[in-house]
Amino acid sequence: MKGILGLLRHKSQPGPGEEQLDSTLFTTAFADHGLDASLLVPWEARAVEVGASRLNPGRGTKLLQGLWAKDKYMRQLNDEAIGRMEHFLDFATVQANRDIIRQDEYGNFMVVLLSGSIAIDRVQPWGERLRLAEAAPGEILGEMSLLDSGMRFSSCTTLNDCEIAILSAEAMDEMLSTDPALAASLIALLARKLSLRLRVVSARLSDKK
Repeated sequence: MKGILGLLRHKSQPGPGEEQLDSTLFTTAFADHGLDASLLVPWEARAVEVGASRLNPGRGTKLLQGLWAKDKYMRQLNDEAIGRMEHFLDFATVQANRDIIRQDEYGNFMVVLLSGSIAIDRVQPWGERLRLAEAAPGEILGEMSLLDSGMRFSSCTTLNDCEIAILSAEAMDEMLSTDPALAASLIALLARKLSLRLRVVSARLSDKK
């Protein structure tokens, strides 16, 4: 664990003789790609666009604890750890037929579905809209772009009224700074789940050829 924490350590924690620097892991990774900052769609902008309303953090945390306790991988974060995550999360309610994430945009946040269902679609190069999956409560969406600041692979649209938790790049950097053990555990679990999801998506796309 010590090696992982050393690798992930927040840049605002300078070593002896080092000048204090801003985080370069998540918050500024988008700029490192040489992209125009106006292309970035943060959660604050998307929340206004979809008319999201605030969800009580206590309710959101309890939902998340219950859902992740049933998840093969995320249950490694116990109730106490998820309780510590509450400080870094935003919680919201979004009405049906709203695009929380859009394909090919740049975003720096991920979403955890707490209630309701969300369609995950990808428009193929020839114009066909392919339904990749329908996310159920407890599932994580958009973590790839949070981790690498790359383009969104698919669109995520609410099929009914949904409650969600949101983790932004800024919050991820803050977690790395103030609770690095929690951040390291979360990032490791996200990487594992992302790898499994990409394998499933790759298999489905191959079947469509």
